[in-house]
Amino acid sequence: MPCPTPHSVPRSIDLPGKTVCPDLFRRPDGTFGFEEYRREPEDGRGRFVIGHHGHRVSDSEAAALAAARRDMARLDRLPG
Repeated sequence: MPCPTPHSVPRSIDLPGKTVCPDLFRRPDGTFGFEEYRREPEDGRGRFVIGHHGHRVSDSEAAALAAARRDMARLDRLPG
């Protein structure tokens, strides 16, 4: 199930356990951002925002990923 976002999503990362999913997204104006979603497997309603990072603006996908790694300790532990 893809994470919900009104922008194009060049990268969506399912973390171990597949309950948390950070998305890197590109806005129509060419800027980038990220958001953190959670899914409760027993719930069935899909993913919901838990990070509230979507308002932050980065100039590139790499900069958005770096910001996500700084702010999401779980993401920072992943290789690459």
